Order: sequence, then C-alpha cells, then structure tokens
Amino acid sequence: MEWILMTLASLLAGFVDAIVGGGGLVMVPALFAAFPGAPPATLLGTNKAASVWGTAMATWQYSRRVQIRWQAMLPAAAAGFAGSFAGAWAVTVISADFLRKLLPLVLLAVLVYTLAKKELGRHHTPRFAGRTEVLVAGLIGVLIGFYDGFFGPGTGSFFVFLFVRLLGYDFLNASASAKLLNCATNIAAIVLFAAKGHVWWHFAVTLAVANVAGSLLGTHMALKHGTGFVRGIFILVVSTLILKTGYDAFLR
Repeated sequence: MEWILMTLASLLAGFVDAIVGGGGLVMVPALFAAFPGAPPATLLGTNKAASVWGTAMATWQYSRRVQIRWQAMLPAAAAGFAGSFAGAWAVTVISADFLRKLLPLVLLAVLVYTLAKKELGRHHTPRFAGRTEVLVAGLIGVLIGFYDGFFGPGTGSFFVFLFVRLLGYDFLNASASAKLLNCATNIAAIVLFAAKGHVWWHFAVTLAVANVAGSLLGTHMALKHGTGFVRGIFILVVSTLILKTGYDAFLR
C-alpha cells in the first residue's frame, strides 16, 4: 500500500514541480507519513533522488519550446550547485531553526508583492544582458542554492520570483530557468546524501518513474496555457507554503 500511495504522491509532486516548483510540499509529508520510523535524512535523500529526474525532464521539455538564456543560466546552475553543497555542509554545524519562523513571513511578502503587482511576470522583457545578467543570475543561484542545501522549502518558488522580479522574465521563462538551477541544487544534495548512505535507491527508482510522468504532464500544461496559468499556480503554491511553514513554525 505504501508503494501505491507514494507512487501517486510522486506523480502529483512531479506535476506541480514542473509548473512552478513546490513538489516537496507533496512528497516530503507523504514520505514522513508512510515511514514515520525512518531517519529524516534518508527520506529527504530519497525524495531528492526521485524528484531530480522529473526536474531534469521538465528542463529538457521547456528547453524545446522556451528560449532559455543558457549563457547566463549555465553559470548560475554551477553557482547553485556550489551554494547548495555549502548549505548542506553548513546545516551540519549551524541550526536552521531561526529560518523556520522567518520563512512564512518572507513567503507572505512574496505573495503580497505578486498580488499587488498584477503585471508582474506577464511579459518577458529581460533587464540585463552579457556579464551583468550572468552576475545577477549567478548571485541568485548561489544564494538560493545555499538556502536549498541549508533548509529547502520553497526553493523553486524563490527562484521563479527572483527571476521575474530581478531579471525581468515572465513566469513561464522564469519557471523554465528555475528548473535548470533546481536540478543543479538537487544533484548537490544527492551527492551529499548518497555519500552518507541516506538514499533508498530501490524505492527512489519507482518514485522517479512516477515523478517523470507527472513532470511531463505538468510541463505540457504550462506550455499549453502559458504565463497566466503559471502565475496562478505560483500564487497557489506560495499560499500553500505559507500555511504549511506557518503551521510548522508557530502551531506544531
């Protein structure tokens, strides 16, 4: 029964994650509910090992239809990998508890800003080019990459928001670029988890297949319905993240 439920959860997670990120909202609670006695690091490692395949598939699917700005995004992905690895190391020596209470407030500010700026992310008008774009994208990559390795919830949403707000991308292009960077940060985390033996590879394979299937469907929906659809899902995911992280920080 656990295999069936987790496969369905992975399918849904891949669908949501491919559109705007946030697949961990589905997969991580499902894994903890199905295996309450398992070490948290093993469940997180297994989630990353499964979800990275859906993220990679979404990146490939988007790249066929959306003009990803590779000259800026590839260095940013490398920066995200380094940042995530550093964040994963940092969490072994520094407590991340202070972020638990800060996160829902930051997400609330992101949501309010997005709702107030109704034209935000509706038009793809990149603000920078050349070295400036590489520098800004790289800074986003290393900062959010570090956050992903150190804490994690909402990483995809933060990538999307900052690409829209700072680089001038629309939500569809921002989501496509976010997939590439999220793939890099996930790989960094997997390297660390796998080195410490915190991945159930036999379980991750099944979940990965379901995640890829969900990712294909989510990418298709995003490309079919465009920026307005992705913006709506972004608002829904961020709202859910606020409720989930707020409950974890202040009520549980």
